[in-house]
Amino acid sequence: MREYVLVSDTTADIPDSVVQEFGIAMVPFGFTIDNVPYSHYPDEREMSCKEFYDRIRKGAMPVTSQVNPRAYADFLEPYLKDGKDILYICFTTGMSGSFQSASIAAETLMEKYPERKVKVLDSLCASVGEGVFVYNAAIQKRNGMDMEELEKWVIDNRHNARHWFMVEDLFHLKRGGRVSSIEAVVGSALKIKPILSVDEEGKLVVRSKARGVNKAMEYLINKTKEEGVDLENQTLFIGNADCPERAERLREMLRENGLGKDYIICNIGPVIGTHVGPGMLAVTFMGKAV
Repeated sequence: MREYVLVSDTTADIPDSVVQEFGIAMVPFGFTIDNVPYSHYPDEREMSCKEFYDRIRKGAMPVTSQVNPRAYADFLEPYLKDGKDILYICFTTGMSGSFQSASIAAETLMEKYPERKVKVLDSLCASVGEGVFVYNAAIQKRNGMDMEELEKWVIDNRHNARHWFMVEDLFHLKRGGRVSSIEAVVGSALKIKPILSVDEEGKLVVRSKARGVNKAMEYLINKTKEEGVDLENQTLFIGNADCPERAERLREMLRENGLGKDYIICNIGPVIGTHVGPGMLAVTFMGKAV
């Protein structure tokens, strides 16, 4: 079997321990805060998630930037030089043009290395939804799937990665153009918590509203029950934007309901955090597309 590397990007918010365990190569995405540009890595080497959210709470308004084809080529080329093929599971095209940039880089690299293969696949997933999907793809690779088999698995299963999360309000998503002005009219003064998901096109959509954090968590639990498949044998991802106490509470609620074998709690990094703000809480898992 030809040797290949599984690549994703740091929008997936996969903990560094998991990245290291499975040997996943993570393309760093960029963000700018207080007029200073940074790259986000799984080990948070340039800025910790804690510092990032503290700055937002003090009034900072970060922005994100798209990875350009040159940066993609620079990141991927060393693997080709090392004699490896590349399968890249990319951040959803429903929220970013990164897939197009990566595809341009892949074409350029394959012209330079005609004996190698570079596959760029749209995950149709975001944040820890992308994370749990890439994690399960890494398990398939570890279990012996070659690159062509894993490519088919990704295409066949990307709609089955289920995303459910709550945010404090829709201010940051509206500011970044991720939701419409109409969707953003939610009564934060009434402690309404918007519930969001990702649709079949990989776009962010507001699915419901819950009165308070407890009701929002109950909604996430119910959606896990409804859409999960073989949950007793699954590792679920729990994402939090600097609200670790909520993440622990959600893990206990999932455990008490018999939902999940194991749980990985993930920090929502600055790239996704720019658009959701502090307080976002998510549960993601493999389930059934609806």
